[in-house]
Amino acid sequence: MPTITCIEDLKQLHKRRAPRMFYEYCESGSYTEQTFRENTSDFAQIRLRQKVAVDMSNRSLAGAMIGQPVAMPVALAPVGFTGMQSANGEIKAARAAEAFGVPFTLSTMSINSVEQVAEATSKPFWFQLYVMRDEDFVDGMIARAKKAGCSALVLTLDLQILGQRHKDLKNGLSAPPKLTLSSIMNLATKVRWGLGMLGAKSRSFGNIVGHAKGVENMSSLNAWTSEQFDPRLDWSKIARIRDQWGGKLILKGILDADDARIAADFGADAIIVSNHGGRQLDGALSAIRKLPEIVAAVGDRIEVHLDSGIRSGQDVLKALALGATGTYIGRAYIYGLGAMGQAGVTKALEVIRNELDISLALCGERDVKALRRENLLVPKGFFDAYD
Repeated sequence: MPTITCIEDLKQLHKRRAPRMFYEYCESGSYTEQTFRENTSDFAQIRLRQKVAVDMSNRSLAGAMIGQPVAMPVALAPVGFTGMQSANGEIKAARAAEAFGVPFTLSTMSINSVEQVAEATSKPFWFQLYVMRDEDFVDGMIARAKKAGCSALVLTLDLQILGQRHKDLKNGLSAPPKLTLSSIMNLATKVRWGLGMLGAKSRSFGNIVGHAKGVENMSSLNAWTSEQFDPRLDWSKIARIRDQWGGKLILKGILDADDARIAADFGADAIIVSNHGGRQLDGALSAIRKLPEIVAAVGDRIEVHLDSGIRSGQDVLKALALGATGTYIGRAYIYGLGAMGQAGVTKALEVIRNELDISLALCGERDVKALRRENLLVPKGFFDAYD
């Protein structure tokens, strides 16, 4: 194993080892990618307040997310095409998360199906649902997630109309990859990836093919997915899904305090402050800029989690100090998966944990639950720079 000291090391390995279309699927945003870039650059503007001559022994990173104990308040976010970054990628990521003691969230657009992941793991994981026009498929997907023992439903609210991602269109993104002259030339250089894919349990969207009406092959899958995301999703449809699920419910994609108040009134267990990693509304503010406003609006009524932009343990610390009760990593663990499979996901989690632990100590704290705004130094006007 190469020496890995930070998430950037995993990113560079991922870039070398995974096919270009799948690396660029991970490492891209919509349109100009302004929001994609600012998700990370805004974290960098927030500084940590160093404290000395305090007892830094016996530190604890443990916490809970929606009542579930976690080794640290970090979950693996739902990411589509995960099984194309590395063969059986969802299974590898779920096993790494289970061993580490943090939640794994399986995407509707996963390559390994919910049944395959459940068969390969021993503890419940979370399932992320996209609402489709085909209500029979949605109802069936909820039933399948229940049968698989999923302990929470993460309902994504910000992807009913797709933001354009230039790189995906230019690369002809698909699962399995379309064979063009360009893709064949690139795939020929990814021998490790190709050999792994020979033994993959699935090479297309495992939750959809054979489960959605009329979807039996790549041609019918492409036609189905191009028209299925439901732009009519509203709170009445969300209520129907909530009642049908009947378990822990997390609403993902909240970026506005008014929407957060509705979600809290609605009875969800948690909301995720997220702009879909900068992959939807380009020009939206970063998740970390919006976090304090949303915590102030509903943080005493509902768990507020944060997704989008986290690349280090220091980023996790900043989010927790600003009131988040949990965080999610997406690209950070995908870099590890694409670089080194399950071991790479574990390494990404270890990097995040070690950075969080050391930074916690040097900020003069011994428990992540004690973090607060006073642990940070924030530029004047940072959170109210926009009306």
